[in-house]
Amino acid sequence: MTQHFTNLRLLDPQAGTLAPASVLVRNGVIAEVLKGDTTAPEGAEVVDCGGHILAPGIVDIGVKVCEPGERHKESYRSAGLAAAAGGVTTMVTRPDTDPAIDSPETLEFVTRRANEAAPVNVVPMAALTKGREGREMTEIGFLMDAGAAAFTDCDRVVTDTKVFSRALTYARSLGALVIAHPQDPGLSKGAAVTSGKFASLRGLPAVSPMAERMGLDRDIALIEMTGARYHADQITTARALPALERAKRNGLDISAGVGIHHLTLNALDVADYRTFFKVKPPLRDEEDRIAVVEAVASGLIDIICSMHTPQDEESKRLPFEEAASGAVGLETLLPAALRLVHAEMMDLPTLWRALSLNPAKRLGLPGGRIAVGAPADMVLFNPDAPFVLDRSKLRSKSRNTPFDGMRMQGKVMATYVAGSCVYEAN
Repeated sequence: MTQHFTNLRLLDPQAGTLAPASVLVRNGVIAEVLKGDTTAPEGAEVVDCGGHILAPGIVDIGVKVCEPGERHKESYRSAGLAAAAGGVTTMVTRPDTDPAIDSPETLEFVTRRANEAAPVNVVPMAALTKGREGREMTEIGFLMDAGAAAFTDCDRVVTDTKVFSRALTYARSLGALVIAHPQDPGLSKGAAVTSGKFASLRGLPAVSPMAERMGLDRDIALIEMTGARYHADQITTARALPALERAKRNGLDISAGVGIHHLTLNALDVADYRTFFKVKPPLRDEEDRIAVVEAVASGLIDIICSMHTPQDEESKRLPFEEAASGAVGLETLLPAALRLVHAEMMDLPTLWRALSLNPAKRLGLPGGRIAVGAPADMVLFNPDAPFVLDRSKLRSKSRNTPFDGMRMQGKVMATYVAGSCVYEAN
């Protein structure tokens, strides 16, 4: 099967360009990328892109799908449909399920379920320690053989440094990537917001931004000791950035990510105890938000993700302190990220390096680029189309989004996985 994508602007995060082009796809693989509008070869299916932007599909690290254990919150089918509607062609899923994905058998079960149900690529991660309890590391080698892309205990910090250092050493011997949540667990325990005047006025338990810096400092020391490949899942404070910059400058194999909610919202959005704005780590002050956006623009922070965390209504309709943390983000990732472009805080190629190219490179995945030989995982979008978000129309089973009712700009027109259209806007 041959497809000729024409009448488009091609967003190339590798070259850092946005220019008219046409793309030829054969059997789900990109065969040619041609400058300007070209004539389709004989027998090819012509796909008119309507002058919109064609970009590599988003590779989203850290998606929570609640199978096994909490399928009522999110299934692979509902998450896959939400991802397709959001321009996400690869979901890299978290192991914080019930039970945790900490054995080859559990990993094989979720991989089989994902392949059956989701219309997009699903790449699973596995737990670093058994039960995510921080006491005994998992069988990293066997889990890698079963398809684990990385190892993480998600938002549970491994407090025993001996266990963590052993896991890092073993992961290094296998070339495995370890993803950790930089946070001092003692300081952050029970916290619902970031410390400051707002937290005091609201009477909510708070955590200092220094908890993130302290957690990152500890992890950097262990990376230096073990030489492991390491990714910090969420860097959200200005105080953590100098330590990250020094670690990179010193040649450590470290990368960092940030969730879209920390790039586009701040601590004041919590307002009158709105629990859809309760995430982990908590939303930060505006000064931190701006510093982190600048770090993404400069390349210091490598990856932007949705940190998609479904929670049902019962978990959120509680007093703020007791409500579950997390927000869905698969469908809102692209329009929320485009806020940074519309605010002129970064350009589209820079944004797409963080959304697509860098996560694919960090995990060794073939996507994240539109180049000859790459899979035809692509998103077609109109960056200027305005709309008001209605959470009742989201495809996720859980609809705990902080963007409900907000004016947004940027719509996905179509999503392609291996050349097949898995979503098309009405």
